[in-house]
Amino acid sequence: MAKTLIAYFSRADENYFGGAMRYVKVGNTEIVCTILKDLVDADLFKIEMKNPYSPVYMTCIEEAKRDLRAKARPELVSLPASLDGYDTIILAYPNYWGTMPMAVFSFLERFDFTGKTILPLCTNEGSGLGASERDIRRACPGATLKAGLSITGSAAASSESSLRRWLGANGLL
Repeated sequence: MAKTLIAYFSRADENYFGGAMRYVKVGNTEIVCTILKDLVDADLFKIEMKNPYSPVYMTCIEEAKRDLRAKARPELVSLPASLDGYDTIILAYPNYWGTMPMAVFSFLERFDFTGKTILPLCTNEGSGLGASERDIRRACPGATLKAGLSITGSAAASSESSLRRWLGANGLL
């Protein structure tokens, strides 16, 4: 039987919402992944940095920019023992400087995705998927990459209908 993994990176603390900063206890990407988990039979894995970025938004984005420029691969808290049991990976992340957070690259580069299907999902406040689909394709040779879904972070809690359409189009509903 086909098995799906929802692997996601999400950031709580101070976040940007359509022109204003607001403190949140649960990040937008995690909110979307919680909805996803209710829609599909999948396992959840949260990609977490051993040394997380600052809870202050402006400091966080500068740290993320520094890591992007350095092509850093932050150490992660943990990794799944294997992805062998999964044929589909829903990879969810916020848009950081036009791509995925470097921690997502750390995750991707630890596994062989040959023969697996990856569905990218990116939360953002208007910047869309950026170059993340191209970057996933480069990091995961041998994987089948499906068209990604962009979700406005400030509308994360009301994303169920968009998620249903996307999952249905990809044969997961």
